Amino acid sequence: MNKKQEVGKRLKHFRENKGISQKTLAELCGWGASRVGNYEAGVRSINLDDAEVLAEHLGIAPYQILFDSAELANTSAIKVTPLSSKASYPVISSVQAGMWKEACEPYTIDEIDTFLETTERVSDCSFWLKVEGESMMSANGVSFPPDTMILIDPSVEAENGKLVVAKLDDVNEATFKKLVIDSGRRFLKPLNNDFPILPVHGNCKIVGVVVDAKLKLF
Repeated sequence: MNKKQEVGKRLKHFRENKGISQKTLAELCGWGASRVGNYEAGVRSINLDDAEVLAEHLGIAPYQILFDSAELANTSAIKVTPLSSKASYPVISSVQAGMWKEACEPYTIDEIDTFLETTERVSDCSFWLKVEGESMMSANGVSFPPDTMILIDPSVEAENGKLVVAKLDDVNEATFKKLVIDSGRRFLKPLNNDFPILPVHGNCKIVGVVVDAKLKLF
């Protein structure tokens, strides 16, 4: 079963749970009668805009149609496909931008109720995190004060100088820092010099690279 068929199967599941026909759903969406049938058969791909329209009438979130719960729970393992610009991505947790803290992950899409847009071209497994703490605030240059929303793309290669989110392997903790690679050694460096540099050992992995940011107060 290919990706389009998997997405179509999920759409059919949610439609049948709603107790409506393909024709009725298409009419609610303002489409021709065959469009939903083509989606469910995997003949036609569902883009994010159409997923949002379908989700609105099915009473679910767009990502419940586009991705299954296993994909969202293990974003670093998804085989990603680039999306066109201006799309919405889920806010899955907040990250302590000071020291290590617990990072909640989206084990089910039902738990996600906030989506933010970006005009950056990113992979479909990208997600937003909310910055807390002051370790990434800088008096000079780029600064990320508390409540800044950062968009993480797990498909982007973590190179020297990139802003990254890193996560401990053995516990569910994460931090937002600048990756520094020096003579083969790796460090997580805060932009605020009042905070310590964290050496990277075998106890953590890079979750993804920051590709966009915006101030968003909740």
